[in-house]
Amino acid sequence: MALMDFIKKQFIDIIQWTEEGDGTLAWRFPMRDMEIQNGGTLVVRESQMAIFVNEGQVADVFGPGTYKLTTQTLPVLTYLKNWDKLFESPFKSDVYFFSTRQQIDQKWGTPQPITIRDKDFGAVRLRAFGNYAFRIADPKLFHTEISGTREIYPVADLEGQLRGLVLQNISNAIAGSGLPFLDLAANQVMFADALTKELAPIFAKLGILIESLTVQNVSLPEELQKILDQKIGMGMVGNDMAKFMQYQTAQAIPKFAEGAGNGGGIAGDAMGLGAGVALGQVLAQNLQQGLQGGGAAAQAAPAAAAAAAAVGVKPEDVMATLEKLGELKSKGILTQEEFDAKKAELLKKLV
Repeated sequence: MALMDFIKKQFIDIIQWTEEGDGTLAWRFPMRDMEIQNGGTLVVRESQMAIFVNEGQVADVFGPGTYKLTTQTLPVLTYLKNWDKLFESPFKSDVYFFSTRQQIDQKWGTPQPITIRDKDFGAVRLRAFGNYAFRIADPKLFHTEISGTREIYPVADLEGQLRGLVLQNISNAIAGSGLPFLDLAANQVMFADALTKELAPIFAKLGILIESLTVQNVSLPEELQKILDQKIGMGMVGNDMAKFMQYQTAQAIPKFAEGAGNGGGIAGDAMGLGAGVALGQVLAQNLQQGLQGGGAAAQAAPAAAAAAAAVGVKPEDVMATLEKLGELKSKGILTQEEFDAKKAELLKKLV
């Protein structure tokens, strides 16, 4: 009976893996009750590696090539099994194949804005997305840390973990690059290099090599983008008070036009716009007086006051402007010094 069982037993002569489709990282050769024939052939193709596992312990690792399974090609396994030098009997081990080709176009992105420190803006919430490519570099480590004894391990089971590692290290990469947000958005390649450098040792602990990473977009949430646009506009006008008021008036014109188009509050909007223009003129005259000296200022002050009275500038208008300036300061658009200077000029109107 034992002889019949031995005769019926199947032996494996060729061990190989031909990948079908994309997305498989690890595949276990189907052994069942079969044993590997002494002198059998192991075929490992380019873009593959294979490992032999004996009783739960990784024995031998094979790169691309064709191997005749003997004591010379299975030195560790031979030692573990304590075979004699003839190595004549069939043997049974688990054989795992690993795809070492690049897994390309793996997506990453920030589902929610992340907060970072910035040289220019203090704290910034930004969004970013791109893609990356990786490959298995250490199949033994990948087997023990990730894929284990599973029959098939697909890319889909790993991509969530890798994407999480990318997002987790974005802040460190930005800090390591030393770039403020504006430079970061303009130098996405440098940002990508910094992020790749940050991720490389983390991926290596999983037996994975990160081949490339791209940053396709870096942006601010919509509300912060509006503030940035205002800061850029203020940067263009500098400390010129007249230009500042002109800029604020220009920013308000679309809102006035929108209100007029909807048929509501036309008169009030028109009055507000007129007051804003008039106040801008008064403040511009006052600033000019300060630059020309005390004597000229004394002569021009009554004219400025008359101009303000003529167009109906009221204390509440000045207070509203101060509140607006306070908002700009709190958002980082104006510095404390700029705010104090403009505040002093406006408060003179209330004396």
